[in-house]
Amino acid sequence: MLKLKKFNIIGGRVIKTAIAVFLTALICYWFNLPAAFAVITAIVTVEPTAADSIRKGLVRFPASAIGAALAILFTFIFGDTPVTYTLATLFTIVICHRLRLEDGMLVATLTAVAMIPTTNDHYLLSFVSRLGSTSIGLIISTLVNIFVLPPNYSPRITTMVHNLFVKTGNLLETRVIELVLDKQTEAKSRQSFQEVNKSMDTIEKLCRYQRKEWKYHRHSRKDMKIFHYENKKMSILRQIHYHLGNLILLPQHDIRWDEEKQKKVTAAVQSLVEIIQDPKHFISKEHYHKYKDLLEEFWDIRSQLKEVKENDQHQLFSTETVLLYELLSIQDLTEELSHIHAMQHRNDTALIQNHS
Repeated sequence: MLKLKKFNIIGGRVIKTAIAVFLTALICYWFNLPAAFAVITAIVTVEPTAADSIRKGLVRFPASAIGAALAILFTFIFGDTPVTYTLATLFTIVICHRLRLEDGMLVATLTAVAMIPTTNDHYLLSFVSRLGSTSIGLIISTLVNIFVLPPNYSPRITTMVHNLFVKTGNLLETRVIELVLDKQTEAKSRQSFQEVNKSMDTIEKLCRYQRKEWKYHRHSRKDMKIFHYENKKMSILRQIHYHLGNLILLPQHDIRWDEEKQKKVTAAVQSLVEIIQDPKHFISKEHYHKYKDLLEEFWDIRSQLKEVKENDQHQLFSTETVLLYELLSIQDLTEELSHIHAMQHRNDTALIQNHS
């Protein structure tokens, strides 16, 4: 089995947050505005993509105005008391929810609570001042998100997809050995399966981020092609993961194969794992011979099944039949992977020739 290397990935979001805070505080000091409200807003409004920053910024401004207005109102009625904090928080959340301003709910609530102890007798001036400083935080964080260190998730997606193929291959090999040789490590395989599932969800989230980023930043045709093929691979990987999940659910102790059949299946699986983990997904002629043997074994087992009776329907598919079926299904998917890589290679070659 291949071992994965750990990579420490440092993103630019922390740096962008620091820049947004500095610029926001600097502008507030220039205009003699309270910096705390603007800085709080800048911290919580730096988003993973420029598109999210703009979309949520349009929601956060009216939400912040609602929070500021409620803070002024309840401070005017009750003064700086626990009741004021409670009512300002409660009504800010309720009104934002009713108006479908959930993305601005946190900023609005923080604005309302932070305003209460600093509000003086000039209520209108306090409202305009606090809302103005909050707006500065929103605008600066949005501009920083768009123009400073625009994220490029494609390299990270490519690396994660490759690592996920390695993990999937390792898990497939481990699980089949557990079933065929009756190894007692099922709990560990289930845990690994869940980890792979979470990693796929993360990659798909990054893919959504990248699509949004390309609406506001220039990108090359080559970048689009790479992203397109990584998405195709992820689609195949999802299908492999589905069949792998069926293998995870197969019961232990049900497979009774002799040593020759065990060796035949494990050798075929190890060959399959090599293809899955190979970046080129190359399929050799020897591999096809191994899976031709598995296909013959599959039909041989099916032909040996007894006629199904009314009260014996669970005998329609034996554990051995299901195992072979899932392996043959994954084999078909590796052929698609090989085809995708071949198309990618041809397109890359054509792009190089066009530029030369």
